[in-house]
Amino acid sequence: MAEPRPGLSLRFQLRFLAARPLRSLPWPELEQSLRTAPDPALLADILHKTILHPLCVKYPPSARYRRCFLTELIKKLESTAVEPLDELYEALADVLKEEESTHCYKNYLLPTGDCVSLSESTALISGGTTGLVTWEAALLLAQWALQNPAVFRDRTILELGSGIGFTGIAICKTCQPRTFIFSDCHPRVLRQLEANIQLNGFIPEPDVPWSIQTESQGQELEGENCQSPKVIVTELEWGSVTEEQLLRLRADVVIAADVVYDPEIILALIGMLQKLSTCRADRRAPEVFIASTIRNPDTYQLFQAELDKAGIRWQVIPAHSSCNFLYDVQPDVTILQLFI
Repeated sequence: MAEPRPGLSLRFQLRFLAARPLRSLPWPELEQSLRTAPDPALLADILHKTILHPLCVKYPPSARYRRCFLTELIKKLESTAVEPLDELYEALADVLKEEESTHCYKNYLLPTGDCVSLSESTALISGGTTGLVTWEAALLLAQWALQNPAVFRDRTILELGSGIGFTGIAICKTCQPRTFIFSDCHPRVLRQLEANIQLNGFIPEPDVPWSIQTESQGQELEGENCQSPKVIVTELEWGSVTEEQLLRLRADVVIAADVVYDPEIILALIGMLQKLSTCRADRRAPEVFIASTIRNPDTYQLFQAELDKAGIRWQVIPAHSSCNFLYDVQPDVTILQLFI
């Protein structure tokens, strides 16, 4: 659209705002108009023809661009005798809130000299889930895995409740698994998980639901020392997954970290482990390792009691008292090996 011709009234020029870049607002004329005839209705008109205009709402400029525009508009307002316009300050507050980062990047140095880079939430609970941050048990489980790579080398690993991926990515980078299956049930966590896997140089393969590895593929790859493991991200609901689906995963090792924190999910986890124990056909049962931060002893004891009730034997795995990835006070973290 052509620019308005010089000499036209300010009100007339403002008719073009919705179809023009915000920077083309006639700032000098606006300031002069506000000084000579303070008019809060004029600012409201500008706001509704720019930031709040339907076109701008549907196709918004960047938050930074809108912040600069609103800040400049407020400066013009405060340099005159115009009454404060609440709507203008509210619009700026909305932009500042939108602009505030909800994620940060963390780098975890591995003993090999490599590192795991993760995009994590800045809040412990975000989007209705605690799965967008890295928890202590995931760090300790990863350290134990790095000290025991033979458990994972050339094998298919299924991780339950992978969260944003620290433990699995660390294992993929150092322990040479044949296949690593990341799983979770929360859509937002799964999206962030996949992004973090790619951030660390792995390309997740398309998740063909529950047909991850056939028998022939397993025999063909048996014994290979895979430098770059096959990586898969899949949605897995413990309460609804079937034995047949678990059988197709063909997991040799099952791991999980910080999944024993709520009594309500313990029974679903136990049920999932029981399905794993009965769906192995002629294969050996997978080795299972679960790391837990003991925040509530009653919840942890309930987990152990339910394991006993289900006939699942367990033993505590000795682990170092300190973790290289933790710099604060070391939490009470325990790793259990389950015999299913």
